[in-house]
Amino acid sequence: MTDWRGAAIWGVVGGLSYLVLLQGYELASSIAVDPLVKFGTALAVMIGAAVLSAVVGPRLEENVNA
Repeated sequence: MTDWRGAAIWGVVGGLSYLVLLQGYELASSIAVDPLVKFGTALAVMIGAAVLSAVVGPRLEENVNA
């Protein structure tokens, strides 16, 4: 059974990590990213990380317990 709460938390962690990485990139360079692009991509990363966590997580637990 999929732990959707844990998957959602991993999604939030992934999205926030992306935003921190992008902020560091903007501070280190003179390139500014449009806020709509920034948050749209962060949303896509959040969804991707949550889905990937929900799909791969149970398989990893099976391998550890085997």
